Amino acid sequence: MNILILNGSPAGKDSITLYTMLYIQRHFPEHQYEVLHVGRQIGKMEKEPDSWREALEKAGLIVFCYPVYTFLVPAQLHRFIELVKESGIDLTGKYATQVTTSKHFYDVTAHQFIRDNCGDLGLRYVRGLSADMEDLTHEKGQREALAFFRYVMWNMERGFFEPVPSRVPVREGEHTPSDAEKLSVPAPRRVVIVADLSNTKDGRLKEMCERLRNRLPCETEIVDIGKFPFAGGCLGCFHCAADGQCVYKDGFAEYLREHIQSADGLVYAYTVRDHSMGYRFKLFDDRQFCNGHRTVTMGKPVGYLVDGCLDAEPNLTMLMEARAEVGGNTLAGIACNQREPDEAVDHLAETLCYAITENYQPPKDFYGVGGLKIFRDLIWQMQGLMRADHRFYKAHGFYDFPQKKRGAMMAMYLVGAMMNSPKLRRKMGGKITEGMIGPYKKVLEKDPGPREGDRAPKE
Repeated sequence: MNILILNGSPAGKDSITLYTMLYIQRHFPEHQYEVLHVGRQIGKMEKEPDSWREALEKAGLIVFCYPVYTFLVPAQLHRFIELVKESGIDLTGKYATQVTTSKHFYDVTAHQFIRDNCGDLGLRYVRGLSADMEDLTHEKGQREALAFFRYVMWNMERGFFEPVPSRVPVREGEHTPSDAEKLSVPAPRRVVIVADLSNTKDGRLKEMCERLRNRLPCETEIVDIGKFPFAGGCLGCFHCAADGQCVYKDGFAEYLREHIQSADGLVYAYTVRDHSMGYRFKLFDDRQFCNGHRTVTMGKPVGYLVDGCLDAEPNLTMLMEARAEVGGNTLAGIACNQREPDEAVDHLAETLCYAITENYQPPKDFYGVGGLKIFRDLIWQMQGLMRADHRFYKAHGFYDFPQKKRGAMMAMYLVGAMMNSPKLRRKMGGKITEGMIGPYKKVLEKDPGPREGDRAPKE
């Protein structure tokens, strides 16, 4: 397959982001790779469209590769997307994804910008990789980069991609469910579908739940929270923050821990009402208050079954994505019955199985990184009260305060001193850039290349 890397960094071949793709290229040598340095050569590309048109036409996968600049992509890459649209080139049906580096400050808006433009161009978009700038220099970041690319290949093999919302409310008429066959993939142990079936009248949500249960090759249970005998809503008494025990004695806390949170995968199902998941689901969320701080389902994939016009509810979509990120969960997908509900549920089933069996855990983006840091500071300050939370955060290394990284701080003082000296700047020339990309060059120099497990799993 021909893979085209659109390097949107003004640094060109010295781009830190590009090194992540070079690392991936080393481990997947069976493909043909081409790099267009659009960030460095945008002026030439404006004058010579033939210099990039052929590369786009022959590509099977297009990778937008760039550092996040001020909430979005660099201006040069923005201009290149304009050129592609103005050219009238037909990219319909080709696959696209993205790789970015940043400090996770609004990487989500940059990624959504690319996703929306992929939709405009008729590209089949697969969720991209949002990496921290230093990730590639650590083993964990290297694993995440390879896992991401395996996930992209897995989606392409099955014809999966993320549909771009039309932004126009759509609700199909009568729907006749088709038969659902069980997946012939390695089975996870157990999945729980937490549903609020009390908030639906036409049976659509129940049909989605049943189809997912029939499709999954494992023990799958539908839990109707509309029937759970809640004694009441959360009182905000902070009793659970101290010892993890709820003041209510209705058995919900024990049921939550032992029956729901113990599953290998979780799916939440609801009908959109009043621009939210409805009162009953909010009651369920509030009563598992401590899980908002102690992410006890961390590492487990989650999915959503949504009955309603989700395209008209961007805030609700953001809420679901942020919940997964802050909780440390892989979002396996959001299946909505606005259109083609059977296909959406089947896609979720396969992705959920993949995430569980492959233990696929992409790095967090702004929702997860930013949200966790806010809670980190809050729990640290309130550790005397929120003792159970404090123990959890301490045990999982969440107290990663920047003031602890004295070596990195001193290095930045040194770089800052050099940058503030005109004489040193002239003397150093391009050596500062060389020093920045030095650690990434070492990763490629020391890396042994492809190894068992790099390839996407086969059925």
